[in-house]
Amino acid sequence: MHPVHDVDSLLILATALSSKRRPGELVDIVAAADLLQNNIPNEAKLVEAFDRLAKHGLIKAEADGFVLTAAGEAIVTGLPRKAETPERLFAIKDRLSDYNVKGEHAGVAIDPADVTKAIQAHRASEKTAAKNLLVPKPKPEAEVHKPGLRQRKPMPARKRRD
Repeated sequence: MHPVHDVDSLLILATALSSKRRPGELVDIVAAADLLQNNIPNEAKLVEAFDRLAKHGLIKAEADGFVLTAAGEAIVTGLPRKAETPERLFAIKDRLSDYNVKGEHAGVAIDPADVTKAIQAHRASEKTAAKNLLVPKPKPEAEVHKPGLRQRKPMPARKRRD
């Protein structure tokens, strides 16, 4: 698949996150993209990326949302679990550059107004008091040593009795 855009790898990973059990709705995909990159690409780039990935056979529309095809799942499987997000996106982008399209696939037509509504709905949900479970836990800056917690001394070796 040539050329590979940064939005393509972000969209594939966001779709994989949002469509684990059911097809991911546009709002879910936008929320996952925001979680991954702390920034949402503009509407035109998202619409182009959806169409481009659908024509390459990596994403398909299903029911009220979007899912990865078998080829899209193959690109996402085997990613390092403990890697940071930029490393994962780079690995996906590398796999996309090696991917060759097999056959003709239909594109996905998404209205930019729908993408704008999804982005606005996501931003409105951020302002509510509800807890977003997709937010990763904050990592401590440095290892914190609590007072009173020390390692025990090893037990002395047993003395032999003759």
